[in-house]
This record gives sequence, C-alpha cells and structure tokens, in this order.
Amino acid sequence: QPPDGRFVGDGDLHFDAGRMRFSMPTAQGQWRVYEIGVDGSGFRQLSLIDEPDVGNYDACYLPDGRIVFSSTAPFIGVPCVRGSSHVTNLYLLETDGSIRRLTVDQDHNWCPTVTNSGRVMYLRWEYTDTPHAFLRILFQMNPDGSGQMECYGSNSYWPNTMFYARPIPGHPTKLVAVVGSYHGAARSGELVIFDPARGRREARGVVQRIPGRGRRVEPVIVDRLTDASWPKFLHPYPLSEKHFLVSCKPNRKSPWGVYLVDVFDNMLLLHAEPGYAMLEPIPLKPVPRPPMIHDKVVPDQKEATVFMADVYTGEGTKGVPRGTIKALRLVGYHFSYHGMGGFTDRVGLDGPWDVKRIIGTVPVHEDGSAHFRVPASTPISIQPLDAEGKAVQLMRSWFTAMPGEVLSCVGCHEKQNTAPPRRTTLAASLPAAEIRPWYGPPRGFGFRRELQPVLDKRCVGCHNGRPQPDGREIADLTARPQAKPPGSGRTLADQFAPSYYQLGRGGRGPTIESDIHVLMPWEFHADTTKLVQILQKGHHNVQLDREDWDRLITWIDLNTPAHGTWAEARGAEPVRLQRQRRREMLDRYTSIDEDPEAIYRPPQRPVEPIVPEPLPAPASVEIECDGWPFDATEAVRRQTADGKRPAQVAIELDGETSLQMTLIPAGRFVMGSTAGCADERPAAAVTIDKPFLIGTFEVTNRQYALFDPSHSSGYEHSDCLHYTPGERGFPLIEPEQPVVRVSWRRAMAFCRWLSKKTGRRFTLPTEAQWEYACRGGAATPLWYGPVDADFSPPANVSDATHQSVDDFGWPGRQTMIPLWRPADVRHDARFRVAAPVGSFRPNPWGLYDMHGNAAEWTRSEYRPYPYGASDGRNDDSSAGRKVVRGGSWCDRPIRCRSAFRLSYHADQPVFDVGFRVLGETEPNAASAEQ
Repeated sequence: QPPDGRFVGDGDLHFDAGRMRFSMPTAQGQWRVYEIGVDGSGFRQLSLIDEPDVGNYDACYLPDGRIVFSSTAPFIGVPCVRGSSHVTNLYLLETDGSIRRLTVDQDHNWCPTVTNSGRVMYLRWEYTDTPHAFLRILFQMNPDGSGQMECYGSNSYWPNTMFYARPIPGHPTKLVAVVGSYHGAARSGELVIFDPARGRREARGVVQRIPGRGRRVEPVIVDRLTDASWPKFLHPYPLSEKHFLVSCKPNRKSPWGVYLVDVFDNMLLLHAEPGYAMLEPIPLKPVPRPPMIHDKVVPDQKEATVFMADVYTGEGTKGVPRGTIKALRLVGYHFSYHGMGGFTDRVGLDGPWDVKRIIGTVPVHEDGSAHFRVPASTPISIQPLDAEGKAVQLMRSWFTAMPGEVLSCVGCHEKQNTAPPRRTTLAASLPAAEIRPWYGPPRGFGFRRELQPVLDKRCVGCHNGRPQPDGREIADLTARPQAKPPGSGRTLADQFAPSYYQLGRGGRGPTIESDIHVLMPWEFHADTTKLVQILQKGHHNVQLDREDWDRLITWIDLNTPAHGTWAEARGAEPVRLQRQRRREMLDRYTSIDEDPEAIYRPPQRPVEPIVPEPLPAPASVEIECDGWPFDATEAVRRQTADGKRPAQVAIELDGETSLQMTLIPAGRFVMGSTAGCADERPAAAVTIDKPFLIGTFEVTNRQYALFDPSHSSGYEHSDCLHYTPGERGFPLIEPEQPVVRVSWRRAMAFCRWLSKKTGRRFTLPTEAQWEYACRGGAATPLWYGPVDADFSPPANVSDATHQSVDDFGWPGRQTMIPLWRPADVRHDARFRVAAPVGSFRPNPWGLYDMHGNAAEWTRSEYRPYPYGASDGRNDDSSAGRKVVRGGSWCDRPIRCRSAFRLSYHADQPVFDVGFRVLGETEPNAASAEQ
C-alpha cells in the first residue's frame, strides 16, 4: 500500500512450484490474473475470461496444475447494494485452456484454497430469505465442482465471515481464518483456529482465538463484530498447528506488518514499514502436494442425479411423523443483475431477495427416501410437501450439482458429523424419477400470470371494488395496473398489483430476512396463514379446485413473490443488455442455453367471474338456557356456592414454580354463535355436568421448561433487514410468556408428565369446557363485550403496535414496508407479540388471556360444521386435526371470539399456539378424562 493509501493488490497472492499468481486491474478497471516466477522471470497474463466487462481474481493452483479462479462473468449484482458490486463465482481453467463454471451462486465466492485432502475450500456469501449481514459460509467442494457442501458456519449468526481460511498443515480437519464482519472492518478481524470435526455452527468448532489462549470464544451476534477488537489480522499462513505467519495491525496507530504468532499468544514482528502495509506473507519453501481427486463430472450431460436416504432424518424435519411427506418441490433462483435488486427493486412486498423459479415436484417413497434427476449447474432449493402439497419445511438456501454428478444427502439438514442410517431404501432399488412439471416449463413465479387468473375466476365476483349491499368495504382483487402500496414512502421501484398487496395481507412468510437458524418444521406452513384459514372454512361457499389450491399454496410457500422476472421488477431496458450477456456466459461455460427472463403464459382457463352463492347461514337466533347468561357477581357466587372447594388452587411444580388453577363450576350455557357465523359452531345449549379446574394462566415457558428444557418458543420474525440482535425478531422465550410452538401431542405429553408429578389427573379442555370457561357467563362475542369494545384492558390482540413496523433506530424505516398486518388500530395494548401471562384484566371466573395473547389447543377433534366446507383437496382434510381456540396477539378481536375456532394437525407446532391445562377438582378422582 503506497503512502497515498491506494491498494495495488486485492489480497489473492498464491504460490506454487516456483510461480506466483496475483491480480492487477486493466486500464478499464477490470481485474486480470498474472503469473510470474519468484525470480522475476516468466511474467505473463493468464488466459482466462478476457472480456472488457468481466473481471477475474482470487486464482488458486490445484494439485494437478489446473487453476480455480473467481470471475464476474455470471453478470449477477449483489442484492443488498442494489447490484452495485459485481458478483464473482468460481470457474475452472483446464490444462487444455478450456474454462468451465463451477458454482452458480447468488453472491460472491472468495478466497479459494486447496485443503490437505485435495478439496477446494472457499467463502460463499448467500442469503435467500435470511439475514445478509451474517451469512457468509465456509464451503468446500471437489476441484471439478462436485460435492459442494458446507465446511463451517451454515445456519449460524457467528462467525459473520471467515476470510482467508487456510488448512493447518499435517492436520486432517483444522483450519485458521480471519473472523470479521459485514460492515466496518469487513475483511480484517480476529485470528481464530477452527476444527469442524468438533462442530460446524456458531463457536462449537472453535479451538482458540489468537491472542486469547485459555479464554472461551463467545459467539456474539452483532454487525461490526470486530470494529473495536485489536489486534486485527489479515492473510494468515499456517506453518504448523502452533505457528502462523500473518499480516497484523496491533493497534489503531500501527502499520500493517508481517508477524510470526503462535497459540501461546506470542507475537513477533518480522517486518513493517511506516506508511506501507505489508500483506500476504507466504513462505517460499517446499510443501507436500495435496492428493489429486479424480473428476466426477461428465461435461456433456445436462442433468445430475440426487439420492436422499431419509427425508425424516435431520433437524429440519424433527418431529414430523413418518408418512407426512409425499413429495419434494424443486425451486430454482434467478439472481439479480448489476444495478438492481435488493430492497428498492423488490421481488415481493417484504421478500424474497430473488426471483423464485418453480421447477416441479418429485415423489418421496413411504420410507422417506427419494431418487430423482435435476438440471445440472442450477441452484435448487427443496421443499418437502405434505399430502395437500403444502411445504412442511423451507430450505432457504440451495445446492448445485455438476453435469453427470450423483449427489447424495441423508435427510433434511442432517449434520455432516453424523453417520447416515444403515438400511435398504425403496428409492435405491428404483430408477431416478423425472421431475413432474408445474403446469408448464420451469419459470419465475409471477403473481399476475400464475395467481391473478384464479382471483379473476373465484374472487372478483364479490371482491371487485364495488360497494357491498351491507355497506362493508372489502378487498378489491381485480386486475389493475401496478402501483405503490399504501404508505410506502422510501421505497423506489417496488410497484405491485393492488390485488397482490391485498391478498398478501392474509399471508405469513419469512419476510426478506428471517431467523438464520434451521426453521422449526411447519413454521411457515400455509395453514398458519389467515388466507388459507378463511378459505378452508368455506369462505362464502367459494370452491377452489385442486389446481387453484396448488397455485395459491405454491405462491405462499415461495414467500409470496410478485414478480417472476427482473424486467417486471425493474423494467425491460435496464435488463436488456445484461440479459443477453448472462445468457452468453451461461451457455459458454455451462453449456446451458436458457433465458430466465422469458415469459411463459399458461393456457387460458375460463376466467368469467363466479359469484358465489351465499351460504344458508341462519339469522340471529335465541336459545332458551335457564340461568344463563349471568353477570360477574353471579359467576363468583357460583364458584364458591358449595363452600367445599377454593376458587383458586396452586399446584407446586418445584420449589420456585407453581401452576395456578381456577375452579369452574358445573352448569349450562349456550355454546357457539347465535349470529349464524359460518366460521363458528351453530348455537346450542350445552351442559357441563361436572366442575373442573382450569389453568388461571396459559402454561408459561418457565413451567414448560421443567418438562422439556430443550424447547424454545423462538422469535416472531421482524420486518425488513436485520443488522442487530434485536432486529432478529421479537422474543417469545421470556420465562413468563406463554409457551408456543408446542404441538398438540407435546401439550398432551406435558399433561401426562404433570399428572405423574402431582398425583392429580391433567389433560386439555374440550371445546365445550374451554368456551364455557372463556365466556364466564357472558352471551356477548367476547366475555368483555362486542367485537368493537375497547380490548386494551382485557386482551392482547392485533392492534396498532402489532401492525406497526419497528424502525430499530432507523429513521424512516417505517415507510419501507407498508402497514400490511390486519389489525384493529382503534385501540392499542402496546405488545408486539405475546405478553407475560396475567398482564391483562381477567374474566369473571378469574381467568386471564382467554382472548388473544396465545391461541390454545383443546382436546377436541376438529369436525367441520354442516355449513362449513372441506378444503376441496382432500376429503379427509379434518383427520388428525385438533381444535384451537381464543385467537392470539396477531388476530383482530373478530378472530378471538369465544366461539371462533381454528384447527391444526396434532403434530404441528404453531408459532402463536400454546395451551392451558384442565385438571380434576380432587386428587386421585376420575373426573377428567386423560
């Protein structure tokens, strides 16, 4: 670095067999790779991709003389900076001078180097529906590009980056890397030794930091991770397991010098010069040549083969019952071009980052195995689908198989450090399945082409912008010109169809950046969206056929994209030239001639709007029920009438934690809706013939942890971009918050554990018991009044706070995302997610949070009522489903009514569903069924 501060190198010096290879820029500003002997002879430019608009750097010698290098030939722009940085992928220079593309990635591939086993290790930056400031993963592959997989850091917030990673000589798995951050000191940082054999996530594989012998390395989640950390390091070159050559800047005032450091925290300055930076030290000495790995690629083939041993193996499908997953949806990506993308040229309202391309589906056998073909040199994400075609899990990343490669995986996010199951699979005995196309060729999912026709036929008969007979305003789902969503101020080119915005308000997805860790199964299952819930209930007798459902659910599973090409998102002219250049480069270096900007228009289906016939819902009725309703005074009198039992009972769980129970007396009440609402049970008088105890509060995280200390209720994702720990989401893990993301089966297991521990019999309440306890004698839709009553004292429901966009200290951030969440903004309880139990006023029985906060499992099997409808996909759609009551923090009061009901599969953990327990009134009595 000359005194004027300009760098003349880019940090990619490599040495092999007396030759050095380095990069220099041309007069046009494009980087080129050169080679020179250590004695100064043989200076020459390597013949790589010498195009005036393409740069090459970070070249690395392979053991057989070939060269792996980074190039901007893909014509991809880094999304988070609107494509201003030109993405590099890795290419292979063969000994005959031909070049082949190895990686097909969204973002940069950096610092390739050969490991002791002959593999190539490199840094891969990626983010698809995940936080871009944290996900730079150390990857590895064979020299021919086959076997691409994680080396360290997948699904980890820490380390933010691992630049200049190198293997430690003589050791099979150890490596050294510079741990840095996204902003701030982006490439320089702390010197850390890793051993992936110990673990591959967060700090599990850390051996030690230098300096820092004997001190634990904490996996801190923060951007600008190493800004305040000194000394700073660059370009480590391990000499042994204990000694390392490095470029080091000991403190702010020191120059970059070359140091010898060791694992004992010694640092010896070898050379430094004021005003200069001494970088990339490499010893000129013989080293063992790594073994050569024979090529597995068959360059003239267009496909590869994938074998999956068991989709139910791995944390991605933990707890999913065998037989649930019937198929795999294959999803591709069309990455953004230079000068576009990111939050300004959005593919969707709040995500995804890139155009999602729907490829098709392949079958999963009864034993969980799968064997199928995929297009080669194509980034592919997998979504395991249930019998209704809904994604049970989302792979927010991709794999890329080389031509002719046979790629295998054990299951869904299984750990590399675990052995595969030893068993014979059905898929292994059958030929590889061909992809079943999705209503046409592979293409980007565009809302107006793929889903608007469904709305035109099924919805716009009513949702057409015209006033309704009863004066209500309903969403207009007609096809209209694109426009900015209401309230979006800072956004630039995010033009969306108004119907897209309106339909998206009923969705729920991972946003543009969600939790970096592996998602819990069913986390974003389509059944958790209000849109699907409404339609499953028989919304005004709307009948969707199988294809209609498939199009709607696929859109939800793809994170609700609006645009299927970048020309739609950004405009045709900015895309025109790069569209051609990308296609040329793809054809030349992968032999794939494909235009992802091409528009496929599905065959026209009948689009004459269907006006649904109104459901024969009864008018408001009155049902005779002696002694009901009654007021709060009468409720208390009935609780204590016999004088034999206290109204409140505390069940000790351990020395510090108890479970508060409330007595509910026997009686009669009118269950269901007297207003004829089609999403509720029809009103009927019901007898509760025995008194029972029910939880005064929802079961909390603290209480549930005594049963299952490994459980985490997790976070509810936030909007927009994530740069700080707080932006990761809103915590649901506080001790006094209600436990959520607990399946019905796990809630019942808690009840069995509680019964054994206390000597009382516990279970979940039936629908009738739950509603009787909720109403507290009231006949109104909510125990405290009508749906338009002020809910802020008694209930935590979707309000102004829940609808808001948290700016996390970013002025103006609220206008980057419109206020899309449905909410009743007339009142505000001021909780974004679940509140600590007991934060609101109790009902007349003394029960808290019966409306809102967390929805609650009941013991009852779900059955649609006579004027409900099946979902049109599966006649047994209600089989195995259990009823959920009460609504949650993300529901408006109308969805939190005493009679309102939802249902989920018994094995499905749901982000906003918890439970409260029901118990017998006396120990060892048999009054509560288990």
